[in-house]
Amino acid sequence: MDNSALLRTPLHETHARLGAMFTDFAGWSMPLRYGSDLEEHHAVRRSAGLFDLSHMGEVHVTGPAAADALDLALVGNIGALATGRARYTMLCAPDGGVLDDLIVYRLDQTHFLVVANAANRALVAAELVARAAGLDAEITDRTLETALVAVQGPASSAIVAAATGQDLDDLQYYAARPATLAGAEVMLARTGYTGEDGFEIFVPDEQATAVWEKLTELGGDRLVPAGLACRDTLRLEAGMPLYGHELSTDRTPFEAGLGRVVRFDKAVDFVGRAALERRRDNPAPQVLVGLRGSGRRAPRAGYPVLHDDTAVGEVTSGALSPTLGYPVAMAYVDRAVAQPRTSLVVDVRGRPEPVEVVELPFYKRTS
Repeated sequence: MDNSALLRTPLHETHARLGAMFTDFAGWSMPLRYGSDLEEHHAVRRSAGLFDLSHMGEVHVTGPAAADALDLALVGNIGALATGRARYTMLCAPDGGVLDDLIVYRLDQTHFLVVANAANRALVAAELVARAAGLDAEITDRTLETALVAVQGPASSAIVAAATGQDLDDLQYYAARPATLAGAEVMLARTGYTGEDGFEIFVPDEQATAVWEKLTELGGDRLVPAGLACRDTLRLEAGMPLYGHELSTDRTPFEAGLGRVVRFDKAVDFVGRAALERRRDNPAPQVLVGLRGSGRRAPRAGYPVLHDDTAVGEVTSGALSPTLGYPVAMAYVDRAVAQPRTSLVVDVRGRPEPVEVVELPFYKRTS
């Protein structure tokens, strides 16, 4: 693709000045790394990393029936969400397959923000419009006017507290509230996709650079610009699914070990409910597991998983873990071999590499 045709975040020139290597990600020109993705990974685990996530979709749902529309469209109980809180949920097809995984924030009684994966933004917006038909709710895609900056890591709370002048001790995980940062009115959320404590800052496009620069100034040596490459190894260590790998239209939330997000206790006949009830009562033949390797050759997405020389599954994500020092992977495997401590083999480019089934996540922060 011609790079000039790619969408650019409002921080693109900032990334270029920092020496970023760019990649095409879902039609956006995004920083893959600034120097060493290994060093960026370690910075997030040990201090803090600064991410530009402005490619993520921001779809607002407003109106008297906004909650009803989302309860019909999504598998989660969105109407029960308190103002200022967030929920991880999914948009599923009528057959139960996952169209996207989302975070929904309730900003007030009649206003919700749905954050979608960049590649699925248009689909999510279109599905929400279709599923809200006949209800008093309005769907507005504000992705191209909203920037999203994230600070992730053990030092993130101190850095963001200094930048906003807020005491963050009472801001819970999966909660959000207004804040002022570098003169910009922002929404400050305590969420993340790295396995560390962290914050996501929603800011108008035109003020994104000022916010980035203020965080950089106050973070000093504790805060390192971080790209998509380390974001992927961080989320893998934390056992967090990636759409297009662990989640897809071919799998329901139950196969991915995320059946808990499907709320059958809500009265609404949400899209996909009947199919998901069947899957709950009749488990699929394969499930998602963690794999731990013993060598240095990492399993990668698409590699076959074997048991007694018979194919029993396929790797969805894999890497040599920078934090743990050994290969880790997630894979869909047959239920018969999905128990922890089961010995399996991954075919790594024709060479068998022994792995062991382990519980997810691979890494869990201690504080």
